Amino acid sequence: MKTRMTAGGAPLACPICGKPATPRCRPFCSPRCADVDLGHWFGETYRVPAEPVEESSSEDDLSG
Repeated sequence: MKTRMTAGGAPLACPICGKPATPRCRPFCSPRCADVDLGHWFGETYRVPAEPVEESSSEDDLSG
């Protein structure tokens, strides 16, 4: 398997530690870095930006 390269020809860097990514763990360099990234998601360190949703009151729902 060939290592994925950037447009400039350099191997992609692991987003956690910056080492070259491996094909087996792409885009990470190792299973450890993949687990660290997953831990960031579970710990809510990473967040996807979104617009706040307006809550409707139950009275608005009943009036119709």
